[in-house]
Amino acid sequence: MNDHTPVLLQEVIEALNVQPGKKYIDATVGMGGHAREIVKKGGIVLGIDRDQESLDQLRVNESQFHLAHGSFRDIKEIAYSQNFVPVDGILFDLGFSSWQLDKAGRGFSFMKDEPLDLRFDRNTIQTTASEILNTYSREELTALFARYGELNEAGKISELVVRNRPIKKTSQLNAVIAKDLTEHMVYRLLARIYQALRIAVNEELRHIEIGLLESIDLLCPGGRLCVISFHSLEDRIVKLAFNDSRLRGITKKPITASKEEIHQNSRARSTKLRIAEKI
Repeated sequence: MNDHTPVLLQEVIEALNVQPGKKYIDATVGMGGHAREIVKKGGIVLGIDRDQESLDQLRVNESQFHLAHGSFRDIKEIAYSQNFVPVDGILFDLGFSSWQLDKAGRGFSFMKDEPLDLRFDRNTIQTTASEILNTYSREELTALFARYGELNEAGKISELVVRNRPIKKTSQLNAVIAKDLTEHMVYRLLARIYQALRIAVNEELRHIEIGLLESIDLLCPGGRLCVISFHSLEDRIVKLAFNDSRLRGITKKPITASKEEIHQNSRARSTKLRIAEKI
């Protein structure tokens, strides 16, 4: 699956109930796959992304497709500054894009030898993953890996990191973790470790909490809020946000990817799409 084929595409379009001339916000526009499909259906889209370099890759020619750089934490401020209110539907796709994984050069993939940056926006003064690994105490690292990676081995991992510092590149971190472990165990641990670091660097969970609450304010009555999550930490926040008295759930259970989509794109395996409508 390429950069321009997003997960659960048709399910999202149906969930948003896209109507010609209505306004929709793609809060994580990425490479624009979902947004362009909304435009094809006649919707007007405001695409938001924290990653300016990713936005620079996105070529927009459609008059109904507008872009804004920023975090969805500030979705209300961005929408009002663009005079893009009220809104008929909002989408959050909480996964990072294939472009970020393959070409950003910031360490998002442990399969590539890159600097351990992991910031979605390199134009900020946020702490990088490398700085976290090299300055946090063993106790702080243990708490980070346990909370954001849900790792039972958090203590052992943090001890290995502290003992082998400095760690500045993905290859160095991978080598530290890979000692005395099988390949299967290494892949599982690395996926969770990189997830934990990425969440910490970008304050992802806090941004999701704030962004979802602000989105409810922006929606007009009958407007839809659709969120695609990729792991349990995200999904917990989404479920909590959807308990808001201003919303009603559209589906009792989350929508997941079909076997065919998972076969085409293994990243779709863990996706959950939750849909709510503003009362």
